[in-house]
Formats: sequence, C-alpha cells, structure tokens
Amino acid sequence: MSETHERLLYPFSAIVGQEQMKTALILNAVNPSIGGVLIKGERGTAKSTSVRSLAALLPEHEVMVGCEFQCDPNDKASMCEKCLRNKDPQSVKEKMKVVELPVSATEDMVVGTLDISTAIKTGEKKFEPGVLAQAHRNILYVDEINLLNDHIVDVLLDAAAMGVNTIEREGISYSHPSRFILVGTMNPEEGDLRPQLLDRFGLCVNVEGLDDPDTRLEVILRREEFEANPQRFIKKWSKEDNALAKRITKAQKLLPKVTIPKDMLSMIVSICIDLGVDGHRGDINMMKTSKTLAAFAGRKEVNEDDIRQAAELVLAHRMKKSPFDNEELDRNRIQESIDRSKNEEKGSDEQSPNQSGKGGDPKGSKNFEASDPFA
Repeated sequence: MSETHERLLYPFSAIVGQEQMKTALILNAVNPSIGGVLIKGERGTAKSTSVRSLAALLPEHEVMVGCEFQCDPNDKASMCEKCLRNKDPQSVKEKMKVVELPVSATEDMVVGTLDISTAIKTGEKKFEPGVLAQAHRNILYVDEINLLNDHIVDVLLDAAAMGVNTIEREGISYSHPSRFILVGTMNPEEGDLRPQLLDRFGLCVNVEGLDDPDTRLEVILRREEFEANPQRFIKKWSKEDNALAKRITKAQKLLPKVTIPKDMLSMIVSICIDLGVDGHRGDINMMKTSKTLAAFAGRKEVNEDDIRQAAELVLAHRMKKSPFDNEELDRNRIQESIDRSKNEEKGSDEQSPNQSGKGGDPKGSKNFEASDPFA
C-alpha cells in the first residue's frame, strides 16, 4: 500500500514585495494570449516560488478522462482527434499543474516523437507525447531558459504563439493542441537571450533582492513561520489567496467585454515609436496587456494608468537603451512619451472640435471591442 503526500506550497499572497513579477504572472493567468513572461533576476528572489504558488491559486478545470492532452470537454474546436472520436466522453476536474522543462531537454523530449515504422506499416500515426502535450492548459515553467538551446526556445515560443504543437518526420506530420502559460526565468549573470527570442516573450520583469531592512526582515519571519507549521501558515493566508483567485476568475470573464478608446490606442503607438520599438509585436502586446489590466481592476475600459503599467511590462526588453539606462529612466521615458501623446491629442482636438466627418464618430470616441481583429 502506497501513500501520496501533497506538497505544501507557500501562499502566493504571502510573498513579500516583487509586485511587478506577481502582476505579470497574474496577467498571464487571466489572459494567456499575452504570450508568457520572462523573469530576469538574481538567485533567491522568489521566482520559482511565485510560479508554483500561482498554480495552486488557480481554480480547477475540467479535462477529458484518459486524454494525454487534457482536452477541455466544453471546447470541441480545440479537441484532439481521439477526444473528437470518443462516443462516451467523460470528464473530471483537475488542478492546474506546473510542467517543468529541464535545461538538458532535447527536441524530441519537447515536441514528442512519431513512430515512423508503425505509420508506414499500418497507416496510423503513433505519437509519443512530449513536454508540450503535458503543458496544454497548464503552466510551462522553464528555469534558466537562457541556457537552453536556441532552437528549443524557438519551438517553445512557436507553440506558445500558435496554441498548437506540430511535429513532422519523414513527410508525416501530427498536430495537437498546446496552449499554456509560459514562464521563463533566468539569471542575467549567466548570459542573455538573443534579442529575437526576447522580443517574443509577451512580458519581461527584472527582480532584485529587497534593500529595505524591514522588508527583508519580514521575508525571514514569514519563511520561519511557514517552515514551523506550513498548514497553519497556509490557513492564515487562505482568505487573501481565495480573494485573489476569485478576482482572477472574474477578470477572465470580464476580459472579452473590455474596450480600448482610440486615443489610448494612439498613445500606445506613440510610446512604441518614441522608444524605438522595432516591429509591431510591442504595440499588440501593450494593447492586450492594458485590456487585461483593466479587466483585473474590474473595469470595462482601458485608461491611461493601464497604458503606463502595460508599457513598463511589455517594453522593458524591447526599447532601445544605452548602457547606463535603468528602470527609473525607462519609467521617465515612458511618462514623457505619454505626456507628449496627450498634448498632441489635445492640440488636434482644439483644431477640430466635435468634428466627426461623414456620419463618423468624433476623434477619440471610438472604442475597439475585444472581438475586433486588433484584439
């Protein structure tokens, strides 16, 4: 007879400081289409603790019994072939898991393998699932992602962007759903990711050790209390964790209803141009992130504060910098760009007040729904 012991995880709400990192993780939980988060920081700054604690915080979801991809019984559009053919589907509720990818992972370990000989002999595709199959509808956690082979990182980011993993061998291809919350962590002292890979992460945050003596003391005291009696400590913080879990669930439901005014979209574009952001991925991710921030705050419309906070999370790894730039300077540059955009908008309104053209809306009044192609 064997026994299983549930791992007792440190409560998410009890983590001291690191507010930007916690916000980035929560936003990806609310809206995985943001594209994941890269957490850059020194050792011992609660990176892995935060990821595992977030998973414990999130609600259970329904999965198809016996499905190696954890298909959602209520979403036929993204079901695997096996589940679509199942004439007697049954489901069960499971907690979201953290699937960890080792630094030594090979491509076959990540994408899975196809049995070519079986396919040739029988005409059936025999697929052995990899990490991307396990990660579907879960959190994929990649520690020391900067030490992974660049090709493996490319594969992960492709799957995260497409929501599908496709494996091709000897002219035979197989695809399965693979939508997950991607979290990568790294210590910059051990080397950085190539700019092309950095750009494909939706959000990026830098975490550092806490300098305030009182705050550092609180970290020690809470950790000591947790290790002395984990059950009692978890119960002590259960009210805060439950409230946060409900807030995330409400935000997920509210997100499709969130709109973004045209002047806020113009502000996003101006910021990206002013800060020298290459391409359009930064603009699109800022829009998605600002909508998610509004939903998490319980609002149906994006405002300037959402844009400002989204810029700090989305552009930290995209803006062109000098060697002496720091986070405070980045914030100042973002605020200067916001102020410039507001002044330009104000000047435009003063030149043509309340003019809407032929049957159109006044400048700045149109809202873009989440169902628009911009979403």
